[in-house]
Amino acid sequence: MSAVTAAPAGTVRTGRHFRAFWLAQTISQFGDRITELALPLIAVTMLAATPGQVGLLTALIWLPYLFGMFVGAWVDRRTHKRRLLIIADLARAAVLFSLPVAYLLDMVSLTQMFLVAVLSGAGAVLFSMAYPSFFVTLVPSAAYIDANSKLSLSRAGSFVAGPALGGTLIQLLTAPVALAADALSFLGSALLIRRIPAGEAPPAPNRSSTRALIRDGLALLLRHRVLRAALGATTTVNFFTFIASALLVLYASRELGLSAGAIGLGMGAGALGGLAGAALAPRVTRAIGVGRTAIIGTALFPAPLALLALGSGPTWAKIALLAAVEFVSSVGVMLMDINLNALITKVTPDDARGRTAGAYSTINYGIRPLGALIGGWLGTTIGLRPTLVLAGLAGVSAALWLILSPVRAITTLNDEP
Repeated sequence: MSAVTAAPAGTVRTGRHFRAFWLAQTISQFGDRITELALPLIAVTMLAATPGQVGLLTALIWLPYLFGMFVGAWVDRRTHKRRLLIIADLARAAVLFSLPVAYLLDMVSLTQMFLVAVLSGAGAVLFSMAYPSFFVTLVPSAAYIDANSKLSLSRAGSFVAGPALGGTLIQLLTAPVALAADALSFLGSALLIRRIPAGEAPPAPNRSSTRALIRDGLALLLRHRVLRAALGATTTVNFFTFIASALLVLYASRELGLSAGAIGLGMGAGALGGLAGAALAPRVTRAIGVGRTAIIGTALFPAPLALLALGSGPTWAKIALLAAVEFVSSVGVMLMDINLNALITKVTPDDARGRTAGAYSTINYGIRPLGALIGGWLGTTIGLRPTLVLAGLAGVSAALWLILSPVRAITTLNDEP
């Protein structure tokens, strides 16, 4: 497959089209941080949602990923992946704009919140399935870690400034109106991606049925030792972290008594760990290898969540605890994501990226709604603090998938089996 732009080995600094894509992802990520804070706050503060309803809201966002295998197989048959990315962005913008409109008409309800969650999640699925094939047209394989590091820097930066910005906008404009900012970010992303010339190779003729393509993607995922280990690790860690994250805003608001601005401040300060992790990941990887870095990140991501249960004392102490937990956890997720994403991209065949990503996402992201629902149930049954401890400590077990696989011995992307 030919790349749209040439880049020196190991770097994408000179890729003009990659920079446009990077900028598109950056503004979209900043908008997403506002939505992640605004949606549960609308449910909790405006609609008096219970822990179970908050968990359901989070679960519905990820529910469409259960159909990722079908979407991925369908995407593999499409020639124009860029067009699918644009359609996904525009659809999500329209869905999110509906909430500010409903608020101005005094018609916001939990039913609409649930619909927005499902439809925006569906748009995210379409984008995610088309993303891998488009990514490899912009980035040479030698630069996968560098490119993923840059994209992760933007994601981490959005976690630093996004929650604080979101908290401020919510307090000034109310949560529903603040969601318009995320809708605008999707419009901006669509416009930037539209400016990137299409450099996509047409898919090879394939007369296989959609069912056969789905089976092929799932078989490749489960048969390949590296892909199987990565899937097991990320699925396990997502399950337990979503038990905690589904209740995080509720816990910070009701148990710790923090305002929207204070929650945004704590999460934003803690997200500096993501910036540090994304910036250091390439150096750490060169020093100790792809596999070991991924293992450390996988354990470091969930472990600090257990410490949230210690929250008490004055407001500044609660904010500081929230920030510290987010900082360490953010370092971990960047070390894990950057290396595993690069490794997955390297070992996946070009003609099977959509269906493999679909199978991977169906399992990996499909577990998130289950984690969120169980988090809501546990929060109601045993309390918020015990649930956070359970999720954090059990999540560390995800690293075992990588320790007991060939990933542990992989030093560079050229070492994979």
